Amino acid sequence: MESLTSIECFVTAAEYGSFSAAARRLGLSSAAVGKNVARLESNLGVRLFQRSTRSLRLTEAGERFRQEVSSGLFSIQQAVANLASADGQPSGVLKVSMGTGFGREYIVPLLADFLQRYPAISPDWHFDNRPVDLITEGFDAAIGGGIDLPPGIVARELAPAHRVLLASPDYLARHPPIRSPDDLEVHDGILIRSPQTGRVRSWTLRNREGAQTPINLKVKMTMSDPNVACEIAQMGLGITLAAMPHAVVYIDSGALVRVLPDWHVDGGMLALYFAAARLLPAKTRVFIDYVVEHFRREQLARRFSAF
Repeated sequence: MESLTSIECFVTAAEYGSFSAAARRLGLSSAAVGKNVARLESNLGVRLFQRSTRSLRLTEAGERFRQEVSSGLFSIQQAVANLASADGQPSGVLKVSMGTGFGREYIVPLLADFLQRYPAISPDWHFDNRPVDLITEGFDAAIGGGIDLPPGIVARELAPAHRVLLASPDYLARHPPIRSPDDLEVHDGILIRSPQTGRVRSWTLRNREGAQTPINLKVKMTMSDPNVACEIAQMGLGITLAAMPHAVVYIDSGALVRVLPDWHVDGGMLALYFAAARLLPAKTRVFIDYVVEHFRREQLARRFSAF
C-alpha cells in the first residue's frame, strides 16, 4: 500500500506544477517531495510526471491517477484534522482572511469570547482588502463580499453587500444640492481603487423601482482603503462610495450622511467562504457557526442593508 505522504506529495506537486512549490506547501524539502513521488512511481510501475528542467507535467496515467485519488486524499486529510483536537475540543491554527476595516470592526471584537469557548484554537488572521485563493494559499476560511465562487469553494451568506454614497453634512451644506444621480457630475469624488486591478471600478446605482444609472463623480482623489476614503469624506473633501459595514459606523456617529438615500449599489452578498467538504476540520466548522450566529443575533444582515 502506498504511504499517505507519497500520495500527498504527488497530488500537491500536480496541483502546484513543481516539487519546490509543493515542498513549501507541505513543509518539506524539494528533494523529499521528489523522492516520495519517485518512490510512488516505482511502486506503481507507472511514470506519473514528464520532467524537464523548466516544467513538471502530468502524464496521461498521472492525470488519471490524480483524478481518482484527489477527493479521497482530501477526505482523509479532513478526517485527520478533525481528530487532531485537544481533549476532544476543536484545535489547531485557524487561518482566516478578511478585510482590514471589516475585521477590526466586526470580527476582532469576537476574539476573546471565541477563544474562551475554544482555547485550543490558535487564530492566524490575515487582514487584507483582496480576495485570496483559499486552497492555493492554505486558508481555512475567508470573509468577503461579491466574490465569484471558484471550483471547490462554497459560501455561507452573512448579509447583503450593499454600497452607499456618503458625504459630510459640511460638504453638502457648501455644495450644490443633490436631488438625482445626474447631479453627481459636479461633485468631487473620493474614489476607491480595486485591490485586485489597481483601477477604479465603475459602479451602477439602483433604486427600489429597479432603475439603474452609473455613478458620475468628478475624480478628486483616489484611495486604496475604504476606511481611509470615509475618513477623508468626514473632512468635507468630497463624496465617497462605501460598503455598508464601513458606512454604518460613520452614519451612526453622524460624521457622514447618505447621499441619494433611495439609491445604492448592489454588490451581491457578504459571505464566509471555505472549502467544499463533507468533513470540515472542527476548528473551521466552529468558527463558521460562531460568526453566522453572531450575525443572526446582532441582526447585522438588516443593519448592512441599504433599504
